[in-house]
Amino acid sequence: MEFEATHARWIDAHLAQRTGERKGRLERGHQHGETLFLRNVWWPLVGNFDQLHPEYEVLDWRGRSYFADFAWLPGHVKMIWEIKGYGPHVRDMDRKKYCNELNREIFLQSLGFRVVSFAYDDVNQRPELCITLLRMLLSRYQPRHAPVQMESVIQKEIILLAFSLARPLRPIDVQTHLSINHRTAVRHLQSLCAVGWFKPLNRQGTRVRQYVLTRSAIDHFEW
Repeated sequence: MEFEATHARWIDAHLAQRTGERKGRLERGHQHGETLFLRNVWWPLVGNFDQLHPEYEVLDWRGRSYFADFAWLPGHVKMIWEIKGYGPHVRDMDRKKYCNELNREIFLQSLGFRVVSFAYDDVNQRPELCITLLRMLLSRYQPRHAPVQMESVIQKEIILLAFSLARPLRPIDVQTHLSINHRTAVRHLQSLCAVGWFKPLNRQGTRVRQYVLTRSAIDHFEW
């Protein structure tokens, strides 16, 4: 019940601040898909609606009003979240609407917004995947208050590098990415193997040519 009560107060607060079409759009536009995203994804991850604005009005490149499902405006970043169903956004969309949607997203990016779309089917059936991906994204913008050891920062950067390259890591990849020498790169990779984040591949004698992320690392990495 906490979600329902907090959600109702949040919507009422935004309705009280709006008039005209902005108010009408919130009354009409905040429907099942948007509420499902908040209930299944946003609330379990964030636990509040601070700096989150429903049916947020922006202008597109033609100067026309467009209402995004949500805008998250914590001050230092501007994010737009869209919940897109397959029917209205794929199956039933003609070429002109498709072009307009892509052009609008590019225009919003040029204004400093980062536009992120979630599939309705994932929000409904695989919310844990949406939570994981959203956590990964938000971690890039949320400050860390606890002291961080340099060793852990380097090792996290190596894990992120493996995700971004989408292939086994070589020591030379780590050397180049972190501007460190070969011995230090190997030491960090070996340390990550020791705690189960990587496993060695392609051994040639005592030398390991490549390291691959383990399934445990992929499933449990804290972004």
